[in-house]
Amino acid sequence: MIPLTISMNERDNVAIVANDGGLAAGTTLSSGLTLKEHVPQGHKVALVDLGINAPVIRYGIPIGYAAQAIPAGSWVSEMLLKMPDARELDNLPIATVKPAPQAPLEGYTFEGYRNADGSVGTRNILAITTTVQCVSGVVDYAVQRIKAELLPKYPNVDDVVGIEHTYGCGVAIDAEGADIPIRTLRNISLNPNFGGEVMVVSLGCEKLQPNRLLPPGSIPIKDQRGSDEALDVVCLQDDEHVGFMSMIDSIMDSAKVHLEKLNARRRETVPASELVVGVQCGGSDAFSGVTANPAVGFCTDLLVRAGASVMFSEVTEVRDGIDQLTSRATTPEVAQAMIDEMAWYDAYLKRGKVDRSANTTPGNKKGGLSNIVEKAMGSIIKSGTSPISGVLSPGNKLKQKGLIFAATPASDFICGTLQLAAGMNLHVFTTGRGTPYGLAAVPVIKVATRTDLARRWSDLMDINAGKIADGTATIEDIGWEMFHLMLEVASGRKKTFAEQWKLHNAISLFNPAPVT
Repeated sequence: MIPLTISMNERDNVAIVANDGGLAAGTTLSSGLTLKEHVPQGHKVALVDLGINAPVIRYGIPIGYAAQAIPAGSWVSEMLLKMPDARELDNLPIATVKPAPQAPLEGYTFEGYRNADGSVGTRNILAITTTVQCVSGVVDYAVQRIKAELLPKYPNVDDVVGIEHTYGCGVAIDAEGADIPIRTLRNISLNPNFGGEVMVVSLGCEKLQPNRLLPPGSIPIKDQRGSDEALDVVCLQDDEHVGFMSMIDSIMDSAKVHLEKLNARRRETVPASELVVGVQCGGSDAFSGVTANPAVGFCTDLLVRAGASVMFSEVTEVRDGIDQLTSRATTPEVAQAMIDEMAWYDAYLKRGKVDRSANTTPGNKKGGLSNIVEKAMGSIIKSGTSPISGVLSPGNKLKQKGLIFAATPASDFICGTLQLAAGMNLHVFTTGRGTPYGLAAVPVIKVATRTDLARRWSDLMDINAGKIADGTATIEDIGWEMFHLMLEVASGRKKTFAEQWKLHNAISLFNPAPVT
């Protein structure tokens, strides 16, 4: 076996071990360095002697400081690192990077569903919005009946989903921050993959009343709502409902009306600029920033060149690279908006008496990521090299093209939920440890960071970026593979594995306000 290690920058004084199973003590690297102990796959080996408090450099920056002297050839485990302080949010480089404009990427199209508001869906789905968690069991029962009894009659409709959540009552609904989950749920209901067909199931006594969730004028579809009464609501506490089956029949009757309209829709050829792609990573490892995320970053640049919208997110996973982001902002205003989002989240964590270090999981560390600084450097690469043209606060709807920082928590489920609310019609999710993550509302393309994961989870991973570490493909190769797969998936010509297996995580609303 040829020992393989990977450095990311000429300044690095550590490298990660690429071999499956790691490398044993006594192994001699190509540089002539001999390992003093076993180093697991993805974990760091010291390339030089590191004195106490010496910076440990990966990605060309200090990811930590040596807690003790670390001889060359030693395993640099998380226990041997002291984490740097967070970068201050003042005196940052503001809109200083001015990359040369890249030629537009023209001629690429997909087959999508054009909506009346101008957005484009990649799927044709009936969504049933709920105002409160209390109705979830009823809606789930109704959805199963609709799928079994009605959906076969409407072959052009891809699916029926209940937008179920744990919000709506028992909350301080007028408190600061309470607008975030409300607008999130409102904008998810208007996702392009739902075709503008809005139906709601309400209990009746909840704090989040239907007309607060979807007030007049909030549905941007011509003639959809002319008055409050036009909002299609099934209220379970209405006197007309006598027994459980009465409720189910009412939901099914309402669903038929919307299914008829959705079934009349047809795919049409649209430019790749109509893609709204959310990128995210979860179950990350040390290879995330070496293989999958750089490939996503290359693909992000392709999408931006094609005129599409791309959202990268996860505040705590880019916080330590804030200077990289503000320097790439198109304007000082965009840079300041990013700083504002970071400051808001710093204060949010402080209220909970934690900081950004709480992000890194046991799985991240087992995969070689020692701390959030190292994790952030690998995460931020998903954003590619394009200028950052906008910033989106949690729960808001995206209204512009280009590369956008959509501020979200790093939680897989909350991030995906907020990107859905922003109008995402296609999702890309990278993983090194492996996760069966999926969303019911949009296709999720899963990208493995390692060939071993792609082999073991061959029917869950759509792309193997591990070939980059193996030396059998380049970052550019995988980036182009991803771009072409996106067009196939968006057109409905190919299903992702998450779609095939119907692996769907529940949406998770971000609610920073108190619960009463």
